Amino acid sequence: MQPFTQHTGKVLPIDRTNVDTDAILPKQYLKFIGKFGFGGWLFDDLRYLDPGDVETDLKTRRLNPDFVLNQPRLQGATILLGRKNFGCGSSRESAVWALRDYGIRVVIAPSFADIFYNNCFKNGILPITLPESSVDQLFLTTFMAEPPLQLCVDLEACVVRQDNDFEWPFTVDEARRQKLLLGRDDIAETLLQAEKIKKFEQRLKVAEPWLF
Repeated sequence: MQPFTQHTGKVLPIDRTNVDTDAILPKQYLKFIGKFGFGGWLFDDLRYLDPGDVETDLKTRRLNPDFVLNQPRLQGATILLGRKNFGCGSSRESAVWALRDYGIRVVIAPSFADIFYNNCFKNGILPITLPESSVDQLFLTTFMAEPPLQLCVDLEACVVRQDNDFEWPFTVDEARRQKLLLGRDDIAETLLQAEKIKKFEQRLKVAEPWLF
């Protein structure tokens, strides 16, 4: 997992409350095996004029010009700005995979669904909870900004900065913060104990050989 210390990126505003995981990645794409390659289907039902078309090559699908993801000025955005209860609905981790594959490194919202929030940390995305008034301010600035708004997210200092004019502090569980700073997921954390695990198994083979 890529370490996260500081990240500066363009802001993508998704001005909708209760955005569920089926909106982020529709159910018809869950049949694909693997954790990568979902970015082209991010917000599929909103992004394309032929939504849900599993068979057609992405390059030939018709983009919805009214959806924010397709605005030329916001191409390459890496910070998603959302409304309350972002990531609600089913527990599909692939919704986070789609965000990650598209290039999103940070999601800012007033509140998140718990499972989605946890899945973000497991996949190197930083979910930041800010007060609704702060999110309102960011949306207003994003819609008015020309060129597009860029924010700096500093995980070491736990603060979001807009140029040198405004900043918004945030809190995050320290254990999760350290994993992101070091670029370690749960598996990487477990592998740090590989030698202790191996010695435990060796002792267990002697003490309870029938288990093996």
